Amino acid sequence: MNTPVASEETRRKIADLAADSGIGTIHLLGWRDLDDPEAGGSEIHAHNIGSIWTQSGLAVTMRTSSSVGRPPVATRDGYRVSRRGNRYTVFPRSALAEITGRLGPCDGLVEIWNGMPFLSPLWRRGPRMIWLHHIHGPMWAMSQPGPIAAAGVALEERIAPRLYRRQHVVTLSHTSRDELLEHGFRPELVEVIPPGVDPGFTPGGERSATPLAVAVGRLVPVKDFPRLVAAFARVREQVPGAELHIVGEGYERPTIEAAVAEHGAAGYVRLLGRISDAELLDLYRRAWTVTSASIREGWGMTITEAGSCGTPAVVSDIAGHADAVVDGTSGVLAGDDGALVAGLVRVLGDAGERDRLGRGALLRAATLTWEHAALANFEVLAADAAERRSDGRRRDPVLATTR
Repeated sequence: MNTPVASEETRRKIADLAADSGIGTIHLLGWRDLDDPEAGGSEIHAHNIGSIWTQSGLAVTMRTSSSVGRPPVATRDGYRVSRRGNRYTVFPRSALAEITGRLGPCDGLVEIWNGMPFLSPLWRRGPRMIWLHHIHGPMWAMSQPGPIAAAGVALEERIAPRLYRRQHVVTLSHTSRDELLEHGFRPELVEVIPPGVDPGFTPGGERSATPLAVAVGRLVPVKDFPRLVAAFARVREQVPGAELHIVGEGYERPTIEAAVAEHGAAGYVRLLGRISDAELLDLYRRAWTVTSASIREGWGMTITEAGSCGTPAVVSDIAGHADAVVDGTSGVLAGDDGALVAGLVRVLGDAGERDRLGRGALLRAATLTWEHAALANFEVLAADAAERRSDGRRRDPVLATTR
């Protein structure tokens, strides 16, 4: 959708904070950027906040991995993108680029921890903050061989939290924050700042003439689309004519197609692949509900995008979803497959309940703006800079103990 445009008031507040904190240039370190074929919610989050910071007069550079068909250096909505290294080498290469200054001056660093951290406490001394949307946990075993998955879990859940024990961390939901605290992060340093919703998502048009559920996301194991297909086969038995449209692409597509075939669902489950922003908006508006059986989410932006169109959600009850959805008010949180089926049957089969939850979804989504997210995140980075100034002798624990 459209890049958010910040109000003059928001731009002024960020510019004033930048002047007070001495932060004029910011580097974002991420695994992928928005143009990557596998980009998802994390990349939308980084793009929207980086864009608003740029609108406020900050110089923003995003360092990420290379992407097939994309130039190594590009400019997008005012901020610079530097793509170097593959999915694995991007981590050491980004750290080296920062240490050697090849990316240029950096007053503030934002590390986007997406499963694998960049380990910035080992090499960065200046102001910084961490974006950590959720602990990946079982996602490691879904995408990596056994030994690598085990090492990833150990690094993410046991080793890295110790390195980051004095870092300001921002996550998207209170339920994700609870998970981080369970893994040793300090409560006073973990801030919850929800993502915004693109203002282009609005009610309009007409609903589908027949019951329609929509699921949006990358076709990867963590989204568990095969389980959703199986659940929807049961829904179809109770809601005649119901359809499920799945939007997105990914390497899990053959597995999902096999699940569709297994359940004889080809006539009512459609895999739409990638669609345009206009088509997505139209689909949200036509849908009777948005649904997800995902195993892990930092938030679930598709839930609040659909909510901005007046479309309620029926989704798995996991961290992230539990904040994006107000259970019983803007949608339904399902604790197991049976509850997912029951929730879908209830929303698709009861027009009054569907309308009530749709109104709640609109109200929930209206509280979420990218302007607030951009300002609140910069406040965290500025606070880190202020703390470092107030204690000129402050040293990062890892560096201090390894001298």
